[in-house]
Amino acid sequence: MRNAVVVEVVRTAVGKGKMGGALSGMHPVDLLATVLEAIVERNNLDPAKVDDVITGCVSQVGEQALNIGRHGLLAAGFPESVPSTTLDRQCGSSQQAVHFAAQGIMAGAYDIVIAAGVESMSRIPLGKSSMGENVHGERLAARYPEGLINQGVSAELISEKWGLTREELDEYSARSHRLAAEAVEKGYFDNEIIPIEVTDAEGNTRTHTVDETIRPTTTVEGLGGLKASFATDEMRERFPDIDWKITPGNSSPLTDGASAALIMEESVAEALGLKPRARFVSFSVVGSDPMLMLTGPIPATQQALERAGLTIDDIDRFEVNEAFAPVPLAWAKELGADLEKTNVVGGAIALGHALGSSGTRLFATLVNELERSGGRYGLQTMCEGAGMANATIIERI
Repeated sequence: MRNAVVVEVVRTAVGKGKMGGALSGMHPVDLLATVLEAIVERNNLDPAKVDDVITGCVSQVGEQALNIGRHGLLAAGFPESVPSTTLDRQCGSSQQAVHFAAQGIMAGAYDIVIAAGVESMSRIPLGKSSMGENVHGERLAARYPEGLINQGVSAELISEKWGLTREELDEYSARSHRLAAEAVEKGYFDNEIIPIEVTDAEGNTRTHTVDETIRPTTTVEGLGGLKASFATDEMRERFPDIDWKITPGNSSPLTDGASAALIMEESVAEALGLKPRARFVSFSVVGSDPMLMLTGPIPATQQALERAGLTIDDIDRFEVNEAFAPVPLAWAKELGADLEKTNVVGGAIALGHALGSSGTRLFATLVNELERSGGRYGLQTMCEGAGMANATIIERI
């Protein structure tokens, strides 16, 4: 039996995904190289021993095109003999990279893999890869003749289906910022964040170590004054019964970031004198309704629990990506999960959602939170564009 274990997982602090954001002056290849370099340096690992670097990235155009994983490892100084591939499972891209890395090790195809993710949403704006293109084709359009919708409208439909009020969404969002701000103050992210030198528009250099999107002063009252983002005339006509609730305040902000996990076969880690931190228990990836495309974490969690022989109550920490506030709230309602164990140091509403990087970003937080709390099992799940989701269960060693 080959066990896949996590030895290290790191990330950058995120920057706002707009020009002038903390990381907007950094090429995404260099951003990725920073975390790859940190992974091997932290563990005194010869990078020539790495069998593959599997990288998640969603907008694979412009500066993120042509297999950014390969460019990133070469920029980090890895030997030319180390290969890489870049994959797109939408928001779950780097979580899928973790799955492929661990599953490859368990199957005997690898001994040492780095699973990584990167996204510069300031330099490669959301939607740039499909701008002006018909990405659906005739047959898909025929299957959904009314037309597929964007994720914000899906979040509205979920709010309606699960009876979530605007106040509930805003309360949850304020909680995310409060918990993230408290985590920063207590140093909970210190072990996972790699300091990175950044230069601002005036040419001043500083070390970036704190997620730029956390707003400690966020209140429910302040969020309540924001207008709904997706209530266009077209959508109001198409969905006349929706009480529009999704705003910038209860959605994840656009961000830049990179993250990476060092995954090994357990005996290989021990032979190298490296301490395994967690082992993989089960994996799941599912498809779901592309109209309610953010509900995939519900069946993905159920499948991962069933494969692990566990119940929802056996899990000590949950990381559920906060693409929009209705996602974790509907997930918790449907599964009976304890929100007090969920996103306990804040989630993407406060910490940002740098698409391709989010999977390994959440993974970093999950591993560290299990260690900090002394919990045994952790579950991570991520909703994904067009109706998909991944779920991962790990056990702290």
